[in-house]
This record gives sequence, C-alpha cells and structure tokens, in this order.
Amino acid sequence: MARSALLNVMVQAAFKAGKSLSRDFGEVQNLQVSLKGPGDYVSQADRKAEKLIREELLKARPTYGFLGEEGEEIIGTDGAHRWIVDPLDGTTNFLHGIPHFAVSIALERQGEIVGAVVFNPATDELYTAERGGGAFLNDRRLRVAARKHLSDAVIATGTPHLGRGNHGKYLIELRHVMGEVAGIRRMGSAALDLAYVAAGRFDGYWERDLAAWDIAAGVLLIREAGGWTHDINGGARPVDDGSVICGNEYIVKALTEVVHRPVPTK
Repeated sequence: MARSALLNVMVQAAFKAGKSLSRDFGEVQNLQVSLKGPGDYVSQADRKAEKLIREELLKARPTYGFLGEEGEEIIGTDGAHRWIVDPLDGTTNFLHGIPHFAVSIALERQGEIVGAVVFNPATDELYTAERGGGAFLNDRRLRVAARKHLSDAVIATGTPHLGRGNHGKYLIELRHVMGEVAGIRRMGSAALDLAYVAAGRFDGYWERDLAAWDIAAGVLLIREAGGWTHDINGGARPVDDGSVICGNEYIVKALTEVVHRPVPTK
C-alpha cells in the first residue's frame, strides 16, 4: 500500500513510541506510577511515549497544533492542522501486564480527521487510514463486518469504573444490549475497540465519556473501512461529542435504538 508523506511521519512516530512502550512493558512491575485520578494511573512510559511522538511530529510539521493526553495543548501557527494523540491507550491494561494497548495518532485538518494510525506494539498490529484512501491492518485492506442483526453480533463497550461515568445509566444500557446480542466484550482500549470494528472483529461498539484522543484515529479507520460512526445521540461528530456508536449501517441503527430504550418499569 502507498502512504502519503504525512502518514509515513505518523507511522514512524507510532513505531518510536511503540518501541519505548515495549521496553517498559517488559519491566512493568518496576514502573514508577503517579496517581492522576480515581482509578486512572499514568506511568513514566506514558509521558515518555508522548514526548517521543510530539518531537517526531512537530519536527516534521512544526506549524501544526498538538493535542495529547499528557501535556498542555499546543496551538499551531498553521491554524488548519492539529495532531490528536493518545500515547498509551489502555494504561490500566499496560500496568497490569495485559498486552492490549495502543499508540493512537490522528491528523485533523480544518476540523475533519484525515489521517489515522493505531499501533499495538505487543502484537505488532498497525492500523492506518487516510481520508478517501481506505483503511489497512499492516498491508491488508479492511472492511467492517457485514452482519445485519444484533442477534448475530459481538458488540464491544467501555465500562465506567471508580470515579468515572454514570454507572446507573450504563447498567440500563448494558441490560438492554446484552439481551439482544450474541456477545459483549470489554477490552480496555477504545482505540483498539474501534480498530477491531474496522477490521470486522467486532460488529459494533458503544461508549460514553471519551476524550478526543481516545477515538479520533479509530473513527477514521471505521469510516474508511465502510462503516458508520455517530455519537450516541445520532450526531455526526463523535470526536467532539465524546461518545460513539459504530459498526455497519444496520448494526449502528439497531444498536442506537437499543441503547436509547427507556428505563424498564418492572
């Protein structure tokens, strides 16, 4: 597959961060961690990976803005372009020695995501997409799954945890969805959940209370793999809204209806 110069820059930044994360993952028990919030830990590996990505991207395009999870936003002089980066999506998995985490890099141009890279260094899986150019896993073209019925579908989700999210609301949504689908998965990395939808591994996915860096790259992957991505209320800008429902056309419509069912009275 041919990649643009910008996508190559993004891939190289992801590989550099991934190499650093892989080294630290091998020594995960010795990592020094600091408390960032209830149930949400950030490691030295996370901060180091973001620094590597920021330096690589801004060296190539010094006028672009930069929005990352770990540092203050950089407002670029360019005005039209911004990198949106999660250096380690799946921090809790990483700190517990679970090899399911990713580097996520998106390029935004005039408010639209036009480039995406999601890389899991533990499995050496590289997901890439450019607007209008399709989505790929390593060099294989991706398409979302073709299943049309929730009864055949495996749906991914993100579960709110200590200090995060509306637990009561989520449990109602989960109750409705679990009664309609073939299976539900909670994997611990929104970036990889979205990439798995693009790859047809998951039929759909829904989650609330997300940040732009959690989903920006994954949203483009799904769209370029022929899928639909909406916010939970049906809007077309999940990255701005911080919530997402995605899959193929049929699954998104059905899942949206189920998630919005009223609270049962009995």
